Amino acid sequence: MAIWSISAEPVTGAGVDEVMREYFTEMGRRVLGRAVSAAEVQAVMARDPHRDLAPPDGEFLVARGGEGELLGCVGLRLLPVSPGTAELKRMYVRPAGRGAGLGRGLLGAVEEAAVKLGATLMVCETNTQLTEARTLYLRNGYEETAPYVGHGRADHWFAKSLA
Repeated sequence: MAIWSISAEPVTGAGVDEVMREYFTEMGRRVLGRAVSAAEVQAVMARDPHRDLAPPDGEFLVARGGEGELLGCVGLRLLPVSPGTAELKRMYVRPAGRGAGLGRGLLGAVEEAAVKLGATLMVCETNTQLTEARTLYLRNGYEETAPYVGHGRADHWFAKSLA
């Protein structure tokens, strides 16, 4: 039995920016190998905003524990340059939600949301240092592929047919 629930919530909702700051702080530490400042995190959020992870061309899903605490999130946006393709974004599980299959749950939920938006292909990008993410994608039917519209410091690109 799951110890969380996953549902669509506004990407502008309470607590989302805080979780995004945690996400970028952890990504900076793991990918850059050093602590990142609040100013660096804010600059990344400004350069790569998450506001488009919302209807009509996106979705933002939040996992909450039994007490309503935000345990994780994931978003998607349809790629206008590639009809039928959704990009997985901002998948993050807070430490309190790790180790119980929540990442797999979020991945399945975001794939279902993508299909509802008309996507037949899901793509995502990640970095070499994020071994858990790469393992999760490969174990759930994603195949490593050539770069797509990528940005940032990605090292690995993945795709999965949703049809």
